[in-house]
Amino acid sequence: MALEKKFVKEGIRNRDVEEFLSSEFDRAGYSHSEIQRTPLSIRITVYAQRPGLIIGRGGKNIEILIKKLKDKFGFENPQLDVQEIEAPDLNATIIAKWMATSIERGLNYKRAAYIAVDRIMKAGAVGVGIIVAGKIGGDMARTEKFSAGYLKYAGEPSESDVDKAYSSAQVKMGTVGIQVRIMKKEPRELEVLRMLEEKNKQRETGQMPLDIKEEVIEEAEAVEEIKEEKEEKTEKPKKKTRKKKTTTKTTKKKTKTKKKTKVEKDGDNKKEAD
Repeated sequence: MALEKKFVKEGIRNRDVEEFLSSEFDRAGYSHSEIQRTPLSIRITVYAQRPGLIIGRGGKNIEILIKKLKDKFGFENPQLDVQEIEAPDLNATIIAKWMATSIERGLNYKRAAYIAVDRIMKAGAVGVGIIVAGKIGGDMARTEKFSAGYLKYAGEPSESDVDKAYSSAQVKMGTVGIQVRIMKKEPRELEVLRMLEEKNKQRETGQMPLDIKEEVIEEAEAVEEIKEEKEEKTEKPKKKTRKKKTTTKTTKKKTKTKKKTKVEKDGDNKKEAD
């Protein structure tokens, strides 16, 4: 078998395993699974909101599940590990499934969406976006959007920092699709902009932290010392200016000229006397 076909076959099988586990453990708040190949076995890690329902009493459910995975998907020596989700309100898959079950039980889609948005933002999310599409509130199909906070829809942060999930609810009028996007952490650019805005506000209001104030005071003192040194350097050469030298030279010249004029006058007087 070619290498490309092998990867495609494994991808299809992983998708089938995901759908199988999602249908088996829907009541347990199933989120997702990870399949890792090891030299000796295949390790399957299942993430769920209530792992006790998956494990069962004494691990009976795990033994049954391992047998099903062997028979249905042909896994050799599979090992199953169940992990609990720490923050279920920040998991898009759990929120989407909760909304789908709530709408199927008769809860208004708007109320379900507002409750979900409130839960997600209280759990500490940066932003959330929910889209509900289908025959909701009438015979015509339409789309409703609910959002809060800051959310990226394009670029690298939308792929790495945004958790996405899709679910569907079966109602009398037809199928209602639900899309949930949750941004758990801020992008680095947004953090830097927020820090700069806070510093600018603190400078304008004069309410700066102590460490920043000390730095500003030290910088101001250093600037004043440099100014004083410059002033001292400029004052010293002013005492020995060229103007004084020129004045002294001119005075000497003037005295010399005055002496010469007196001698000439004496000589003139003598001539007149003779």
